[in-house]
Amino acid sequence: AANESRVHSVNRLAKQLIEEGHSDADDIQAIADRLNKRWETLMRLSERRKQNLDGSHEIQRFNRDADETKSWINEKGMVLSTDDFGRDLAGVQALQRKHEGLERDLAALEDKVKQLTDDSGRLMTAFPMSSGAIQAKQTEIADFWSNLKAQAAARKTKLLDSHDLQRFLNDFRDLMAWMNSITALVSSDELAKDVGGAEALLERHQEHRSEIDAHKAQFQAFQVFGQQLTGAGHYATPEIKEKIDTALAEKEALEKAWEARKQRLDQCLDLQLFNRDSEQAELWMQQ
Repeated sequence: AANESRVHSVNRLAKQLIEEGHSDADDIQAIADRLNKRWETLMRLSERRKQNLDGSHEIQRFNRDADETKSWINEKGMVLSTDDFGRDLAGVQALQRKHEGLERDLAALEDKVKQLTDDSGRLMTAFPMSSGAIQAKQTEIADFWSNLKAQAAARKTKLLDSHDLQRFLNDFRDLMAWMNSITALVSSDELAKDVGGAEALLERHQEHRSEIDAHKAQFQAFQVFGQQLTGAGHYATPEIKEKIDTALAEKEALEKAWEARKQRLDQCLDLQLFNRDSEQAELWMQQ
């Protein structure tokens, strides 16, 4: 501002001298013109230097934002790299809620990545001499972001698979607990000593049959669910198949135990009927 004021002052003085008809008016005008041209050149150089400084600051800010975004991406990647997918249904559900929170963070981070992409395009147009470095930085961020999104999607899928596995294992444990309980009941050694007792034991045994039949739908649903998981290539396919085989073997053992107990109870009833009839015959003959 001070230098500009000096230039204006010289121009005013030159104009005044020329208007007053100074004998060296032509020299004065030439000097004023030369001074003004130099001033204009100086102003253009100053403006160009200012633009370069502003551009340098913009590029530095872009690089700083890009590095900060890269750091955030790496931080989220560390969170996603865990191999903890839950050891029970409640644990898996807690991890899924945590992952949903992380996905919300990623949505906000995606806005930042998009902004950097827009900024890189604008800066490469405005500062072509630096376009190579800007493009490299933008490509690096894009690659990091793409890998992070793939990592997040893979973990979400794995958590869904883990959730299915824990549901399946819960069903397996429930079925096995029930089958162990009912197998103990139908494997009882208790036998009646009269007809009424034998008939009561048979009636109770038939109730067990009804309970077993009532669980057929549950067992079938368990088996179908397991087969769906293995058919889809679930990561725990060997374990799922082993659990299905175990349940099938236990179910077969239960059926055999029920049939064996039924046969013994039928024989017991037959024996008690025979004993009753024979006792009645003896009494009749004694009379």
